[in-house]
Amino acid sequence: MAPTIANEKVVICECFARDGLQNEPNFVPTAVKRQLIEQFARLGFTRIEATSYSNPKMVPQFVDATELLRSLQRQNGVFYKATCANLKAIERARTDRDAGTGVNELSLLVSASEAHTAKNLRTTRSAQWRNVAEMAAAAGTNFRLIGVISVAFGCPFEGAVDPDLVIDDIAQFIALGVHHVALGDTTGMASPRTVRSLFERSIRAIPKLIPIAHFHDTRGTGLANCIAAYEAGVRYFDSSFGGVGGHPAKVKYGGGYTGNVCTEDLVNLFESMQIDTGIDLEGLLASAELCERALQRELRGHVTRSGLNPFAMRTGSR
Repeated sequence: MAPTIANEKVVICECFARDGLQNEPNFVPTAVKRQLIEQFARLGFTRIEATSYSNPKMVPQFVDATELLRSLQRQNGVFYKATCANLKAIERARTDRDAGTGVNELSLLVSASEAHTAKNLRTTRSAQWRNVAEMAAAAGTNFRLIGVISVAFGCPFEGAVDPDLVIDDIAQFIALGVHHVALGDTTGMASPRTVRSLFERSIRAIPKLIPIAHFHDTRGTGLANCIAAYEAGVRYFDSSFGGVGGHPAKVKYGGGYTGNVCTEDLVNLFESMQIDTGIDLEGLLASAELCERALQRELRGHVTRSGLNPFAMRTGSR
C-alpha cells in the first residue's frame, strides 16, 4: 500500500467555470464568468479551470475564451487552466499567452477506451496520442501541462477498463514531460476499492507521477472516492461548486446525471477531517450561492443548505 502522511494539505482545482459550465445549454455572460473566477482565486483556490479552447460549434459556452482571459484580473501564485483537444487549441492558447493574457496551465485529453474516444474526441486512441504528442511539443515550456485520462475507472460503452492500460497511458504522458495526470471517473463508475487500487498501483509503478483525482458523483460515491484517493496518496483533486458539470451539452453519453464532486461539500469534508484545503471557509458558502445565482437555480451542495460542519477547521486556526 502507498504510504500516506496524515493531514497533509490538499490542492483542489475549482472546475465550475469550465467543466461545470460545459454542460449548460444557456450561455453564461463573460462578465459573470470573470466575476466567478476572480472570486475563486480570492477564496484561496490555487488551481482554477478558467475556460476551454473548444470548437465553438461543439461547445458554444466557450466561444468567449480569449475575451474572458483578456479581461481576467489574475492573482499571483494561481494556475489558470484551459482545456485543449487538438493542435489548433494549443495555437490559440499560445496566441493569448504571447499577448500577455493567456493561461498558465493546459489540459491534454485522452480516453482509456476506443468507444469513448470516438464519441468524445471523434478520433481513435492511437491518433489522439499522436495529437497529444504534437500538442505537448507545441506547448513547450510556456505552460504547466496536465494529462487527463477519461473513463479510467470504467467506460459507459465498453464496460471495464484494464488498469494496466491506464498505467501505460500515464507512462506515455510522463514520457512527454507531463507529470500531473488526472484519472477521470467520467460517468461515476468507480468505487473506493477500485480507486484505491488504481492510484496505489499507479503511484508505485511511476514514481514521477503527480496524480490528480477527478470524480463524478453520478451514483453518489464521489466524496467516498476522494477519501479513498487521499488514503492512496493523492493530494490533488478536481471539483465544481454545486456539483455541476459532466459531458458537453451537445455530446451526451453515460445516461442521466454525470455532475462533478461538489466543491463546498468536498472542502467541508476535508476540513472536518483536519486536512487543510487552503480555502477560506468564511467565504465558501457565499461563493456557492454566487454560483447558484449565475445559473439561476438551486445546485446540489449539501452544506449550502445545512451549513458547514462545526468541527471543520476555520481560517486562522491552522
